[in-house]
Amino acid sequence: MITALRTLFSEGFRIFFLAAGLYAVISVGLWVGWLGIHATGALVTEMPFAVPPHLWHAHEMVFGYAGAALGGFFLTAVPNWTGTKAARHLFIVAASGLWLAGRLAVWWSGALDPLLVAAIDLAFLPLLASKIATQLVKRPKPQNLMFLLLLTMVWCGNLLVHLEWSGLIDDGVWPGLRLGLLGTISIIVVLGGRIIPAFTRNAMTRSGIETNLPRSHRVLDGTAIATAILLPLLIVFAVPDIAVALVAFLTGALQAARLAGWRGRWTLSQPILWSLHLGFAMLATGYMALGLAFLDLFSEVAALHLLGIGAIGGMTLAVMSRAILGHAGKALTVSAPIALAYLLIALSAVLRAVGSAGGIEWYNAATLVSGGLWIAAFTLFVAVYLPVILNLDSRP
Repeated sequence: MITALRTLFSEGFRIFFLAAGLYAVISVGLWVGWLGIHATGALVTEMPFAVPPHLWHAHEMVFGYAGAALGGFFLTAVPNWTGTKAARHLFIVAASGLWLAGRLAVWWSGALDPLLVAAIDLAFLPLLASKIATQLVKRPKPQNLMFLLLLTMVWCGNLLVHLEWSGLIDDGVWPGLRLGLLGTISIIVVLGGRIIPAFTRNAMTRSGIETNLPRSHRVLDGTAIATAILLPLLIVFAVPDIAVALVAFLTGALQAARLAGWRGRWTLSQPILWSLHLGFAMLATGYMALGLAFLDLFSEVAALHLLGIGAIGGMTLAVMSRAILGHAGKALTVSAPIALAYLLIALSAVLRAVGSAGGIEWYNAATLVSGGLWIAAFTLFVAVYLPVILNLDSRP
């Protein structure tokens, strides 16, 4: 038991990716349970948190689940980028404890002072950012330093939410949730443009292919990243809807153009690769759906769930499963249950979008099934990778 705990806190990806997987199951399980009770006509009139259940759910998906996934990724990737030492046990224990404290504070916010809840929940990302900043300055490349700005954007979204929950401003929750979600998506836009073509190219060259490899274009990539960062700012500052729609369409089209050059068809026999392409395709689709929403031609909630479930859920699941294998010294091939999990996340995103866009007659059934698919996907993830995370699986 002691050995397992030491292993769990020895590297950032172990505790944070496990926390992300478990919280994905627990938090959505609670949400789906609440929806299911109400779908039967019964009522749950009291919850431990101070806000409406749908806001608790949205907040915890954006800042709880995604926050853990980001923590595990950056604590693992930044030392590799910079050649610096990874975070030590004590920092990993403190950071993961602070993330958990934020989840508990928001859950029990009905019994706590809202400013205390805010202080606890807002503490995790600055701690994470301060750690990776000390590593990034060792090799201060602008393309890496920009992640500090993007994490700040996500944190500001959470700040806006808590400012309204604390009664200090009147309109912070929905702008903050959008800023947090789209800020996280912008991080994926940057990272996806690095890892998807690189991983695909490496796999192709290992297979002996030397021509027609994945290609990236600097101007296209730069423009796609710039518009992805601009979009949440336009929404927060309430510019006219037509401008937001145009930028959302442009952003989605640019992501699709990037993806088209990354040889996704070649990856169809390798789930560890096509999962990344699929997640990025959901991202491009979600952006364009958001453009339609700002023209009142589609449901904004549906578009945001395509981004939240399909892009954030799909991409983080793909990256976490690959990173766990790679850093644990395992072969970079995923089992059938994990390949199924990738598909379940994409289907969950589509069904959730149908639930919001299809009207009230679709909402309950589609949302409940979507939640069930999400829970199933991350249950598979935890079941398959828990032995690897705890270093209990001796297989190569």
